[in-house]
Amino acid sequence: MNPTNSLRTFEGAVAIVTGGASGIGRALGEALARRGALVVLADLQVELAEEVAARIRQAGGQATAERLDVTDFAATNRLVQDTFRSQGRLDYIFNNAGIGIVGEVRLYELEDWNRVLDVNLRGVIHGVQAAYPIMLRQGFGHIVNTASMAGLLPTPLVVGYGATKHAVVGLSTSLRVEAAPAGVRVSVLCPGVIRTPALIDGGKFGKLLQPVPQETQRDLWEAQRPMDPNRFAEKALRAVARNRAIIIIPWWWRIVWWVNRLSPSLGLWLANVHHRTSPASRQALRVRLPGRQRHQELPRLPSIRHRA
Repeated sequence: MNPTNSLRTFEGAVAIVTGGASGIGRALGEALARRGALVVLADLQVELAEEVAARIRQAGGQATAERLDVTDFAATNRLVQDTFRSQGRLDYIFNNAGIGIVGEVRLYELEDWNRVLDVNLRGVIHGVQAAYPIMLRQGFGHIVNTASMAGLLPTPLVVGYGATKHAVVGLSTSLRVEAAPAGVRVSVLCPGVIRTPALIDGGKFGKLLQPVPQETQRDLWEAQRPMDPNRFAEKALRAVARNRAIIIIPWWWRIVWWVNRLSPSLGLWLANVHHRTSPASRQALRVRLPGRQRHQELPRLPSIRHRA
């Protein structure tokens, strides 16, 4: 049995998963529950999160659903504190919620930068700020932040997204070193292409700056052989259990990362070649729309700050 004053892997653990209603977050929550963890699925889409939680409970697992806007620190802190008070421990927080802003930077407005920073970076910071003090006090815990291969490589056409994911990687690896003497683990997930709702239009709360038909988007992503999120979650949790620092899945993306690390100049050259020749880039370059007509408006996050 797991002692009460140490991290549980994963039987009897308590885990919070943000962005837990769909995609990677849903798959992580279900995989954690199958391993015996009590899972809190936190998402703006609380009805969808509740459906996932209900399926977990029907299968014999333990799960609840909570509405959460990760850009709201007070709400994030309240959820973390309530979970800790009710369960007496917090083993894991998976800071997984994210959005995409898809299109060339020449089409960005300041709102687009703020939007992706609010969710993808501040959302992670809020989760860390809420959970880390609890983990320090109890002497154990594991923070798992979702970044992306876009946090390790140059990423034209998703520059804002890539900037936030690079920041999440830097936050995670630096905090890992700082937190280790206190018994707190930190890992960062760097998925390649995973078949999730975020692949289309940047996700429900994301934004597409250049009008590309959804069917075309699907074809472009399918050409990259996206991994099923359930398979991703199984592999990710095995790596989390081993306390891996940077978790890259599928495995072959590690080769791309190693090349970029060994020779950043070669990595930039390869990224430039790919950008100039890829179907996605050619599709983007065909689109030249003036002014505000360029944006495909998607649902707004209800409490995003720094808006004009």
